[in-house]
Amino acid sequence: MDVHTQISDYLAAQPERKRGDMQALHDMIVRLMPGGRLWFLDGKDEAGRTVSNPNIGYGLLARVYADGRTREFYQIGLSANTTGISVYIMGLDDKTYLAETYGAALGKASVTGYCIKFSTLRNINLAVLEAAIRDGVARTSA
Repeated sequence: MDVHTQISDYLAAQPERKRGDMQALHDMIVRLMPGGRLWFLDGKDEAGRTVSNPNIGYGLLARVYADGRTREFYQIGLSANTTGISVYIMGLDDKTYLAETYGAALGKASVTGYCIKFSTLRNINLAVLEAAIRDGVARTSA
């Protein structure tokens, strides 16, 4: 199954309210990252065990580990969770940057080092979320 079909199926499987919000976010991120690589991670490890929520990924980031290995990953991620939606902005070195720069202006969202979590789009300032995504992409693009 190709990545576009996996993403469409994942979005279609969401409850109606969440599906609309996630589709709007997906459309926005694709618009912000034209030609960017799309990913779909089903949340399972090599043994088939569930280790995370499924994720849609956007863009390309080369992650370098302490032992010198590198791994390709996405720059921006989108995932449904039990209480709402998570947007991941990967590859930021400063783990306080998102919260300090965007946290107060986002609205009803919790912000960690790389994750912005909220229950529904109507509870957040979408322009601020878009600015955070643009900023994250700019900071992690080669």
